[in-house]
Amino acid sequence: MWDFRHAAAWNHFDHNGRVTDDATTQARDLFLTEDNEHGCAETTYIVLKRAFELPDEDDSSPAMALNGGVAYGGGVCGAISGAALAVGQLAGRQIQDHSEAKTAARELVMDLMDRFEAEFGSTTCRGLLGLDLRKPGEHDRFIESGVWQTSCMAQIEFAVQHLAELELDADQPPADAP
Repeated sequence: MWDFRHAAAWNHFDHNGRVTDDATTQARDLFLTEDNEHGCAETTYIVLKRAFELPDEDDSSPAMALNGGVAYGGGVCGAISGAALAVGQLAGRQIQDHSEAKTAARELVMDLMDRFEAEFGSTTCRGLLGLDLRKPGEHDRFIESGVWQTSCMAQIEFAVQHLAELELDADQPPADAP
């Protein structure tokens, strides 16, 4: 298990080792469906929102256009961008000072990106897949190939497993609390 207690951002969060197996199962259940309802960013975002006990945990709408490296554009992998959304939400609720929250969120996501690139060789969808999903028929070929069930699933699991154990400090009210 990845231990990022070395990051300064770690001090803002509790870590109790409780949810990684459940989060991985949830990610598989959401992502590996015949109808492909949830893409990589949506799956990662929903699973981490659940792990972080954030509001509207099943609302994936902020991540909808992030799948495939932002609208199939091949940019940052959706597993990373979905994770970044959830980490940002968590930091915003956990850390009272907005500037500190942004710094903590960035540190955690930078660390995830560094480790992700070390593991998979790239942080971009196009770099990971070697495909341009915006080309006509390319997304259909991608789905038919099943690579999303193996490679993309592994990338989602990586992000989820490495972040799911962050959670709100029960002794500190969320930043948006009155």
